[in-house]
Parts: sequence; C-alpha cells; structure tokens
Amino acid sequence: MTRQFIRPFGLIAASALATALAPSGALADSAGITFSEGGKFTAQTGEALYASVCAACHMDKGQGAVGAGYYPALADNENLEAGGYPLYVMLHGLKGMPPVGQMMSDEQVAAVVNYVRTHFGNDYTDEVTAEDVASTR
Repeated sequence: MTRQFIRPFGLIAASALATALAPSGALADSAGITFSEGGKFTAQTGEALYASVCAACHMDKGQGAVGAGYYPALADNENLEAGGYPLYVMLHGLKGMPPVGQMMSDEQVAAVVNYVRTHFGNDYTDEVTAEDVASTR
C-alpha cells in the first residue's frame, strides 16, 4: 500500500476520535450521540456509551463489520458469557481494539459491558460491577 492510500483511512479514524473527544461541552447531536469534553466520555448509561463509543466499529445492532479493519460482532457472542472477558478487553484492548475503558469511569465501563452482555441476542445477566472494573484496572 502506498502512503496516499493509507492516509485517508488514518484521517477518517483520527477525525472520528477527535469528534468523540472534542471539547464541545458534552453536547448531543440529533441522533442522540453524546460528544464528550476532554479525555473522558460523558455518557453514563450503557446504551448511550455503546451508541457514542462502540457502535462506530461494532455497528448499531452489534453485528460487527469488515472493511478498513475487522470489527467482531457482539451480537450472539459466546465470548461475552464470562463478564471478565469484555471487561478486560475494554480496559486493556485486544488486537485492533483500543483500551477505550481508560477513558471511562469504573461505573461507565460496567454499564457498557452489562449493556452489551444483555442486548443484541446476548442473555448474560450476571452483572459486572464497578468494583470488578476497579480490581481489573
């Protein structure tokens, strides 16, 4: 690949990240996506965090995507059965997944992990707690 081919994808990714973290006073756009201020996400519920942070790659229904990268489906995902797995990935990253949990509080990480584990065809109801997150950090 040439630099000319790679550059647009890098700019798109950088633009998306800058938009997500832009100092905009935590405004919500017409789709209900929250734009955060500084280096921390401001959305609080698992649903809002998923829509603002995760859906860009894993898609709105958790179906995943393939294109400029591979974004695994979260829908009907047996890897989510043990709450420690998505918790670890959120905090420490895995392969192409960045450690987005570092930009969230313990409560936010627990909320989004629990949301993903109980939506998109997943029915894992044992909750991850903020204390679980703190001990995994």
